[in-house]
Amino acid sequence: MIMSLVSEEFPDEVPLRAEEITIPADVTPERVPTHIVDYSEAEQSDEQLYQEISKANVICIVYSVNNKKSIEKVSLVSAVPLILVGNKSDLVEHSSMETILPIMNQYQDIETCVECSAKNLKNISELFYYAQKAVLHPTGPLYCPEEKELKPSCIKALTRIFKISDLDNDGTLNDSELNFFQRTCFNTPLAPQALEDVKNVVRRNMMDGVKDNGLTLKGFLFLHTLFIQRGRHETTWTVLRRFGYDDDLELTQEYLFPLIKIPPDCTTELNHNAYLFLQSVFDKHDKDRDCALSPEEVKDLFKVFPYMPWGPDVNNTVCTNEQGWLTYQGYLSQWTLTTYLDVQRSLEYLGYLGYSIIYEQESQAAAITVTRNKRIDLQKKQTQRSVFRCNVLGARGSGKSGFLQAFLGRNLQRQRRIREEHKSFYAISTTYVYGQEKYLLLHEVMPDIDFLTETDLACDVVCLVYDVNNPRSFEYCAKVYKQYFIDSKTPCVVIAAKSDLHEVRQHYSLSPHDFCRKHKLHPPQPFTCSTNEAPSKDIYTRLTTMAMYPHMAQADLKNSTFWLRASVGATVFAVLGFAMYRALLKQR
Repeated sequence: MIMSLVSEEFPDEVPLRAEEITIPADVTPERVPTHIVDYSEAEQSDEQLYQEISKANVICIVYSVNNKKSIEKVSLVSAVPLILVGNKSDLVEHSSMETILPIMNQYQDIETCVECSAKNLKNISELFYYAQKAVLHPTGPLYCPEEKELKPSCIKALTRIFKISDLDNDGTLNDSELNFFQRTCFNTPLAPQALEDVKNVVRRNMMDGVKDNGLTLKGFLFLHTLFIQRGRHETTWTVLRRFGYDDDLELTQEYLFPLIKIPPDCTTELNHNAYLFLQSVFDKHDKDRDCALSPEEVKDLFKVFPYMPWGPDVNNTVCTNEQGWLTYQGYLSQWTLTTYLDVQRSLEYLGYLGYSIIYEQESQAAAITVTRNKRIDLQKKQTQRSVFRCNVLGARGSGKSGFLQAFLGRNLQRQRRIREEHKSFYAISTTYVYGQEKYLLLHEVMPDIDFLTETDLACDVVCLVYDVNNPRSFEYCAKVYKQYFIDSKTPCVVIAAKSDLHEVRQHYSLSPHDFCRKHKLHPPQPFTCSTNEAPSKDIYTRLTTMAMYPHMAQADLKNSTFWLRASVGATVFAVLGFAMYRALLKQR
């Protein structure tokens, strides 16, 4: 911290300007080194003063209590926090505060005023304490002295902190939540009597500050107003900084985007603790316990965000109930998708929700698992990954979008309700392979043979979709396969979409069956979403299995009972998993 002293002219026997002095960190209350730079009006110009100000974190304007000439410099240096220092208090018997108060009211950057005596060392330590406090715990961003209330940006930050700390989302902080908050911010719990004393202070000063013996948001804000009014700014600043805020009451980049290294050919997933945290957030906001989040509940969940992160396309990316509300599975799937595609965005979202604070981690990077290189998985013929990507390619109108939506349990009738502007090019849900729950992420690739990007090609399994009722549909699949995947180790599956319609002869040199036989692919898999019930998910289990075991020969997979066992396992574990979750909710 750099501290500048602006002082009036001293007698001849005292040097006009002192050399720079450094107070080491270990002798200051805040453990911050302080560099003191003196300024002399007799020796330096106003231009030189501006140069000093540009380097300073705080300015102390020193005046003699019986000669206030130097206070005129306030107008020149009001760009940083100011401390008015009335020196030579030993020469007078009265205080100069009555004269100083109008000046303090005129300049909001003046943090405080202190009278001292350099001769008998009165209040000298306090001077440097207040100077450090003005930099580390400034009043300006928090409180408006004219209105005697917290500033809007401070209220916004403290409201987010309250909502994160309200673990059961009942609108109050009970004793357990208050103690958790106290330990989180100050590393010490409050005794039961101390908790009661705090609530009694609130009760005496406002009607609705305590409800059902819990501290309400209004009571929480009142306490911080009281701290600031009593000069305990450091209490509020300690809370704000623990929850990631900087001096401008914005969440810091270091808090929102902690460093995480992702080597090439590795993917990012949420780990077990992250899913437990997200489950607790879901339960916290699923107030009617229907295993789905209504639009109002989603809005309430994201009140701790500065913006709404999920748009209407999310409801067409993951599973929803009949009302179109996000189910528990759909909610976790969307988080899984975000973490896989954009881990920085996922870290940001977890930061808004307070993951590192609630789970007492150094940062939300602790919620992320970086998978090992895919080449190692191929060499060892096994994988520990939980998320697998399938890129879906096909000509326009071939049924790609229907294939994605069918994975979410939507037949053709439900798909027709989707508005064009709410369409999603992704679909993600869970499948079960040999009793293991895995996420399959489907990505619809735009049909442009000549301009497929690395992202369009990077995946664990490829789906080539053609329309059996369109004679020109398969040609696109054949060309894409021969141009990009014929020499690739990525498994490929051909989907004969709209199989409920009449199958026509394809205008290509080879029929789809002959093409697959020639290139040692599975025969085209018939698929339709024109069903009365939810479409079959067998094909998605097959895709997930191929993504998990790409080293297994396609022919071996085809001729074994592999798919049957995987599909049966998927059905059994899906039913059991949902039943267990409903049972857990009933116990709450």
